[in-house]
Amino acid sequence: MRPLHEPVYITVAFAQYGEAGKSDRGFDLKYSREENPTVRVLERNLSALEGGREALAFNSGMAAIGCLYLSQLSAGDEVVLPMEAYGTTVQLAEELEKFGVSVKLAYPSAESIVEAIGGGTSLVLLETVTNPTLKVIDVPEVVKRAREVGARVVVDNTFSPLVFRPLKAGADAVVHSLTKYIAGHNDVLGGAVILGDLDVSGLWHWRRRLGSIIQPVEAWLVWRGMKTLELRFERQSRSALAIAEFLSEHPKVKNVHYPGLRDDPHHETARRLFERDLYGGVVSFEHAGGKSGALSFLRSLRRIFPSPSLGGVESIASYPAKSAAKVMPPERRRLLGITDGLIRLSVGLEDEDELIEDLDRALGGGGD
Repeated sequence: MRPLHEPVYITVAFAQYGEAGKSDRGFDLKYSREENPTVRVLERNLSALEGGREALAFNSGMAAIGCLYLSQLSAGDEVVLPMEAYGTTVQLAEELEKFGVSVKLAYPSAESIVEAIGGGTSLVLLETVTNPTLKVIDVPEVVKRAREVGARVVVDNTFSPLVFRPLKAGADAVVHSLTKYIAGHNDVLGGAVILGDLDVSGLWHWRRRLGSIIQPVEAWLVWRGMKTLELRFERQSRSALAIAEFLSEHPKVKNVHYPGLRDDPHHETARRLFERDLYGGVVSFEHAGGKSGALSFLRSLRRIFPSPSLGGVESIASYPAKSAAKVMPPERRRLLGITDGLIRLSVGLEDEDELIEDLDRALGGGGD
């Protein structure tokens, strides 16, 4: 019997006597905290998506990052991160300093990250597209420098599935928040590490120790979301470009960040790196009215939901100064261009014209 959909193995344990078995990658299949067939279906699909050797799925993106740190870092090691990396990713790395790990933060550009990588660097963790100002980092340049000093490179590719494959560019591993584009429906948490040259056993060991494997039902939901990833991401990217073009002409908008715009400072890097003429569904823009204008805008939205997430079928607007960048020192926010008027928009699958109408109304450009 071969079902149309993969079954969900909602079980704690598997037989160990007479019928004892192993998973398809050779680990004992005995307890769902360690291995589960439904989770393995998701992991094989994630590995295929990124062109990896193997993948591990976790119950959140930060669980994936945490196990990655624990499996790759020891006392005396140095990790290099862009200062615009996800706040909790940076904070967790800094909290490892009490165990002898040192952290070096660099401006989110290939040039600055390359300069920060030294002989003592063990791990470099960067994002293909930064959050929330959408800088596109030249990953191959970072990989080239890391190879010279023997450092490993891990790339968070959450913002750019389908269009860029970091493993192909030489990275050792890829991280995804499955919560975002891959699951795609704002209804499930998950994270993943897809491995290139890194050995799976160390990461698997820490996932088992911490009990951070994704649960079977959630794994099945993420797997189901992957079936429409290409359709969703293309539609969201096309709509995002149209919205970015609209915002760039609006009198209440001071600045627009979107690598799909021809005049964006990161457009040429994105064109060179991305495999498709798509630039993602996230647009950031600066309200000309500063903080008061941004907050008024968020209160005035009707169709777009104000919330600090992204990548789902519903359009969401967030205020980075009070969400993703809240933990940053003010001087760092200024350096990165995260102003009090900055708004991050995650474009969903709603009608493009309806979204533009909602934005125009909330910006004070018309409507009742």
